[in-house]
Amino acid sequence: MKKLSLLALTLTVLIAPVCSYAQQTQMTVTKTETAGTISQVNPDTLVIRSESSPNPVVYTYTKKTNYINERGEPVSMETVKSGLPVTVYYTSNGNQMIADKVMVHETTTTRTAKPIMEENKSSTTTTTTGNPVFGEKKTSTTTTTSKTN
Repeated sequence: MKKLSLLALTLTVLIAPVCSYAQQTQMTVTKTETAGTISQVNPDTLVIRSESSPNPVVYTYTKKTNYINERGEPVSMETVKSGLPVTVYYTSNGNQMIADKVMVHETTTTRTAKPIMEENKSSTTTTTTGNPVFGEKKTSTTTTTSKTN
């Protein structure tokens, strides 16, 4: 019985450090977000340019990545295109950034009305006929005004 107890104690002393070492190994996962403009959409990645980073940042997306609009409504992946402003909510796992959610910001197109250009043209023609030596003088004045938009 003493030999069995001594063996159990020895195994406990030898195995305890191994178990505590295995429990100390952990992976650091950070969740964060960034806003920018999509510069490329590839089969498994989105390339985003933002004001906060001088270089484009690559985010991996998966089948679990959700795509929403600003109201939180789902949008299809087909609407995610180059040039769109987005916010990417992602998880960092080592050097890889995995997109959990991509919020597509609505773009507004402002139409400017055609400027109204008004041009007034006026011409006056004076015609004098007759012979002034004999006192014949006939003057005719024609004024034409046109307006163009």
